[in-house]
Amino acid sequence: MDVMKNQLKKADIGVVGLAAMGSNLARNLAHHGYYVAVFNRSSWRTEELLKNHGDEGDFIATDSIADLVTHLKAPRTVIIMVKAGAPTQAMIDQLADAMEPGDIIIDGGNTYFEDTMRREKELRARGLNFVGCGISGGEEGALHGPSMMPGGSDDAWKTLGPILESISAKAEDGSPCVTHIGENGAGHFVKMVHNGIEYADMQLIAESYDLMRRGLGLQPSQIADVFSQWDKGDLNSYLVEITAEILRHTDQKTGKPFIDIVKDEADMKGTGTWTVQTALSLPVPVPSIAEAVFDRGLSERHELREMVQKEGLPGPQPCYVTEQTLQDIIEDIRQALYASKIIAYAQGFDEISNAAQQYNWQIDNAAVARIWRNGCIIRAQFLNRISDAYESGSANISLLFDTYFKDVLEKAQTSWRRVVAGAALGGIPVPAFASSLTYYDGLRSDRLPAALIQGQRDLFGAHTYGRVDEPGVFHTLWTESGEPEINMTR
Repeated sequence: MDVMKNQLKKADIGVVGLAAMGSNLARNLAHHGYYVAVFNRSSWRTEELLKNHGDEGDFIATDSIADLVTHLKAPRTVIIMVKAGAPTQAMIDQLADAMEPGDIIIDGGNTYFEDTMRREKELRARGLNFVGCGISGGEEGALHGPSMMPGGSDDAWKTLGPILESISAKAEDGSPCVTHIGENGAGHFVKMVHNGIEYADMQLIAESYDLMRRGLGLQPSQIADVFSQWDKGDLNSYLVEITAEILRHTDQKTGKPFIDIVKDEADMKGTGTWTVQTALSLPVPVPSIAEAVFDRGLSERHELREMVQKEGLPGPQPCYVTEQTLQDIIEDIRQALYASKIIAYAQGFDEISNAAQQYNWQIDNAAVARIWRNGCIIRAQFLNRISDAYESGSANISLLFDTYFKDVLEKAQTSWRRVVAGAALGGIPVPAFASSLTYYDGLRSDRLPAALIQGQRDLFGAHTYGRVDEPGVFHTLWTESGEPEINMTR
């Protein structure tokens, strides 16, 4: 790095927060020819970045937010990569005080979208552009090319777009895995739903593993071979690929399969929960995602589970109840996994579509599917199919209306039902498989038992109901015995 040269020019972009993600993102920017100003509250991280990677491109270390801003060319553009919540807010406040109208602040963390909407409104009043940008792909993605989901104004995208397109992951057709999602909080909303789908995808894969391990008695290495085979077909995806790798790994300390020495307690950082909470408020049913979140919560109730096992609650020894051959069972699980994944993605995109109407966002679902094809955790081959479905308009109401996905679900029907039934009879919990199938059957039902629920609500709380034979809102005057006296229109 030519220090004298860099003292005479302004940096193209700034990065605040140099932990693993921020440091790798700064390096990615430098690799693509950008002059990067960097700042971290703990100066040792800045020193470590320049010491270990300073020869990878043009960087300039700064010792304060004010110093960072003075080294940036206009419009000043800064990406914040710090912990969500108070740390992010503190950095936004400092940057806003140091910046000028037209400058751009980008929050690259996992921030709740309503916080992003509030911040965008506040900063817009000060003449600043605020962009909530979802970034997926982990540390490796940040360095080599992530999938990115920026929101914000069109003006901000004009400046930011070329930068993000250059550092993003590229799909097989060479297109960048980034697009302008929509205004204010749209980017962080789509990233939130991406993570919710990720929860469901991981849970479904884990249930497939459990069925083969506890239900069929296969060893981890054998199950790894199954996932490797699945990865060559319709289920080709990053998560299926790494599942095979994990199941083949041997713990060096004990010599046991790695999977057997890991505690069965899955952590959560909040985005999955936000996805479910937001879906409830819209309201949009996302049971596959919800069950994945709930099952992580159940996994963390280890003391309760141990108490239940000591108590000896009745149930069968875990097994898979069927008279099929081993290979036929494995094929059933494969088809159930693919069908359930389709349902989970359909629920996620349905939530995005409904939120777009609620918040007046112009979100292109086809474009969202395209930018998830590489760089992100849920990257998968069938995202091409999803993109095509939305591009053609066949998925405008629901992804399940598209001919390809409708055919897949029809062909998977018998296998899917056998898997859920066999697991239930054998005492193996498959909440995501079962809720996905139940959601599908709920959509198919011409009449749901909600009619009875409305009757109950009207009797005990006068909550009213609608009729199938005439428009309006009705209430029945129920007697103390529960027998109706008269219907009243409201």
